[in-house]
Amino acid sequence: MAALERMIYVDDSGHPQTGLVVYGWVEFAPDRWSSVLRTWLEMRKRLWRELGVPVIQELHTTEYVNGRGRISRRFPERHRHGEVEYWKDFGRDVARECLETLRFTEGLSVGAVFRSADPRALARTRSDTYAALVHRFEQELHERDALGIVFMDGDGSDSSYRTAHRGLKLDQRRVLEDAIHLDSRHSQLEQMADLVAWSAYAAVDRHPGNEFAWECYGDFLAERDPRRSPREI
Repeated sequence: MAALERMIYVDDSGHPQTGLVVYGWVEFAPDRWSSVLRTWLEMRKRLWRELGVPVIQELHTTEYVNGRGRISRRFPERHRHGEVEYWKDFGRDVARECLETLRFTEGLSVGAVFRSADPRALARTRSDTYAALVHRFEQELHERDALGIVFMDGDGSDSSYRTAHRGLKLDQRRVLEDAIHLDSRHSQLEQMADLVAWSAYAAVDRHPGNEFAWECYGDFLAERDPRRSPREI
């Protein structure tokens, strides 16, 4: 009898102006849920002690690595020069700490896929890419005679995610239910998926503004990814 083997937390990233869509995820077996979350929460406590970032503060990668997110309540002196606070340098320190935690979390796997098409058809590209990803999950689970469940950031208002799941054959399905939507403001696991998705985007779309992150996926996440790099789908 097939058993639930994969809990998959997915988030999206990309570059709308070029038509690039990226999905990244973290996953683990159900019996690893508490240990994976505990490892991440221990890191969040360190961020509070050392950098003044509250445990309940949402870590949205695009915001803090670009210096826009004011996520610290005690800005560290090492990133203050004279009267100037260097929030971008601070945010990138936070990103490296988070990536290092993912790298060494036992029982955790990550992955990412991408597709690029006409920017004028971005919504279609996004829905087609997600449907292809769900189909890939379905095939992998079928090969292992296993079941999985997918969690997504958001409120569930985008019907394309529901459509992708309901397009699977009901009597053969291995991906259970529609995607279960979680608010990333309150989900540490979705914040982990956000970091993976953003790192995959930086690896694929190597524009100069993100040069510091071009190798983040390879340096920190590849060993947790069975495919070792983001893959076009």
